[in-house]
Amino acid sequence: MKIVMGADHRGYKLKEELKKYLEKEHEIIDCGTNSTASCDYPDFGKKVAEIVAKGEAHKGILICGSGIGMSITANKVKGAYCALCWDEKLAKRARQHNNANIIALPADFIDAEKAKKMIEIFLKTEFEGGRHERRFNKIKEIEKSSGGNYA
Repeated sequence: MKIVMGADHRGYKLKEELKKYLEKEHEIIDCGTNSTASCDYPDFGKKVAEIVAKGEAHKGILICGSGIGMSITANKVKGAYCALCWDEKLAKRARQHNNANIIALPADFIDAEKAKKMIEIFLKTEFEGGRHERRFNKIKEIEKSSGGNYA
């Protein structure tokens, strides 16, 4: 599976640890950052979301201090469906019920072992469809009709 990753300075160390772990079984695209020097999370969130939305990677992983900024950023990109998760149950539901294609992780609130478990669940869980398909299609209709025309 091809996975694209991105992090800001707060998520850099966790990104690097997860990348080493995932490279054993997956192809990884690393969009940065490449240090703990202060940087702007939207730059990396946008890159990852665009790659996933274009179909150039199967899934995306974003990491910042809280995960909130990355998830907000990614969800501005049409075709990117990012879920902020902090435990295994949310990672599973993000895929099963919401068809998320990107997971945002809060580096300040989880450790690497928990992150690895969440990523494994996120990558292996399939979208259930059914009633969730109807709801997901409504999200896509909102995305399509809004055209980003809000101030």
